[in-house]
Amino acid sequence: MDVITELGDDVFEIDTRMGGYEGITAGYLIRGERPCLVETGTALSAPVVAQALEHLGVGPQDLATVVVTHIHLDHAGGVGDIAAMFPAAQVVVHERGARHLVDPTRLVASAHRVFGSVMDTLFGDLKPTEASRVQALADTGWIDLGGGRRLDTFHAPGHASHHIGLVDSHTGDLYTGDAAGVYIPETADVRPATPPPDFDLDLALASMDHMRRIDPQRLLFSHYGPVNDVRDVLARSREELIRWVDLVRSARQEQLDLDHAVAMVAERTRRPNHTPTTADPDKWEALSSTAANVVGISRWLDTQDGPGSTSGDAANVAR
Repeated sequence: MDVITELGDDVFEIDTRMGGYEGITAGYLIRGERPCLVETGTALSAPVVAQALEHLGVGPQDLATVVVTHIHLDHAGGVGDIAAMFPAAQVVVHERGARHLVDPTRLVASAHRVFGSVMDTLFGDLKPTEASRVQALADTGWIDLGGGRRLDTFHAPGHASHHIGLVDSHTGDLYTGDAAGVYIPETADVRPATPPPDFDLDLALASMDHMRRIDPQRLLFSHYGPVNDVRDVLARSREELIRWVDLVRSARQEQLDLDHAVAMVAERTRRPNHTPTTADPDKWEALSSTAANVVGISRWLDTQDGPGSTSGDAANVAR
């Protein structure tokens, strides 16, 4: 299948084809004694992921674990579907997100309010998973992959309060979710992921610093793919995040409304060597829009500077 890339050591990248795009959201299969799927992608991606697992020899009774780095719908929207297709699998998630996988009513309703009709073309609805099949992780934990291999888990907030990172004891791979932002393989650029309501700069920087201290052999980005130059990419991701926050702070000081703030940030973060032929801008905007990032940062700045430090639509939308 053209959605599968073998990464070595029984690790396979699965392109979930989110929204019909190639190379935007990845799931990963660790195929061993206890096969484990890291990230399901969206509900609309579940058939693609299930077919890839079947192609890799993982049948309905073979998948032992499904783990999601956090419960945002591009990472965990397919959990209910995959759990139904693979009834032997245990679903693992941080304890802050567990209840939303069991009863996703509020999460799905909120997503429909935010995304509107895009929900039907990009995400689909998260289906519930039986509580008995959901394992809630504390801030640290581990997942048995069999044969002495394990995923060590750690709390990695900043992008979301329910975010975890995962480290493969056998390969040294670190599954980043969104905690280190978005990696664009076509250009090797990094882009922040700072959506409301949970973004917190201090926590995000602390999570990236923790990733650096772990000193992994490789980063496996959910968006998108493997990265070997670990220290450089983490450093650039950190710098880019701080730069976006500084730009939004400047927009607030200039009392720009949301549209003008987004336009300013988009212009000042555009890469001079960027061309649509090497990195489709539409798909990255669909995944992690400049507007959502600006609103998420502005919400956090409200907690630091106070809502009175800005005016106009940027502040109003952020709250």
